Amino acid sequence: MAESLVIIPTYNEKENIEKIIRKVFSLSHAFDILIVDDGSPDGTADIVKRLQLNEFQDRLFIEERKGKLGLGTAYIHGFKWGLVREHYQYIFEMDADFSHNPEDLVRLRQACVDGADMSIGSRYIKGVNVVNWPMSRVLMSYFASVYVRFITGIKVQDATAGFVCFTREVLKTIPLDKIKFVGYAFQIEMKFTAIQYGFNVVEVPIIFTDRTEGTSKMSTSIFKEAFFGVIQLKLGSIGKSYKRN
Repeated sequence: MAESLVIIPTYNEKENIEKIIRKVFSLSHAFDILIVDDGSPDGTADIVKRLQLNEFQDRLFIEERKGKLGLGTAYIHGFKWGLVREHYQYIFEMDADFSHNPEDLVRLRQACVDGADMSIGSRYIKGVNVVNWPMSRVLMSYFASVYVRFITGIKVQDATAGFVCFTREVLKTIPLDKIKFVGYAFQIEMKFTAIQYGFNVVEVPIIFTDRTEGTSKMSTSIFKEAFFGVIQLKLGSIGKSYKRN
């Protein structure tokens, strides 16, 4: 029985989903996978269910939701699903599109085994390690993290990173129902909250490669949520007590 769970939110990922599942299951360490699909009209869920039924009944799981409800709520759904199953000690966030190299799951897990409470696959801890992005998007992402550090005071170099390993204790401590953002601001909020609770957050250098198949989910509204959400996070934390049970 695996102690590591990889949560992969999907919306129209039929080009990538089977390949990413098979790659994760080929790794030297055993990882289970939970797909949280938001009603993909392209048949993503059908591909997952076929693989689950025919090959990976005990390792591959799917939760289907109606409608496109957002990245943050998909991960919260997955976190709660994983916490109910007490054998999962390490719970991961990962994209379906191979922008996150599945082989780095082993390195993120090892960082937590070695003492981190939360490990982040960081694009910016050793320079800028991004492949196939236009310079405008690299600059936007890089300076978004600079902005987050300036406003919040946290030291994370890649605050919007979505490739993360949480120990079970972190997700049990953070009040998941109070996490309010759904896009990239969700990623910032989770890191900020974990640090406020005193957890040890470590960045692991990765190379981020933009998707070659499927469609990016980035939008102007997601960017605006992140920009203004950071200010809300900081103001909301003033005078707030962050105590672990």
